[in-house]
Amino acid sequence: MAGPEAVSLPHTWRPFGARIAVIVLGVMLVLLCTFAWFGFDPEVRAKFTLFQRSTLVFLGLLAGSVGYALTRSRVVATEQGLLVVNGYRRHHYEWAEVVSVHLPPGAPWATVDLADGTTASLLAIQGSDGERARDAVRALRLLIDR
Repeated sequence: MAGPEAVSLPHTWRPFGARIAVIVLGVMLVLLCTFAWFGFDPEVRAKFTLFQRSTLVFLGLLAGSVGYALTRSRVVATEQGLLVVNGYRRHHYEWAEVVSVHLPPGAPWATVDLADGTTASLLAIQGSDGERARDAVRALRLLIDR
């Protein structure tokens, strides 16, 4: 195994597998629903009330917003500190606040230990991304230790 490589700042990490899954499954779901809707006879489509149609659109938008939240997750390392975007929440930590970062085997995502004794999840570094995630954790450790 090669040693960890230093990254130039600013540097952004984003989830890979989760983004691919959201895009592929989202497209498949839209295609499935479209073909199913137009596969119905006109009289069957006419039986759907406005409320039922609105509910289906709302559920589709809700699923889309969850998928978007997953794909927009990121960790940005700058000279000032670490910007963590998890879903629709943003947190900025100065480098002095960040004590360590770890990704235990089988963990869904990396976490950072903070100086106040709390931890923060890094949804952008997904355990399912394998070596890519481990490389990101190694790079973050180098930045924390500098």
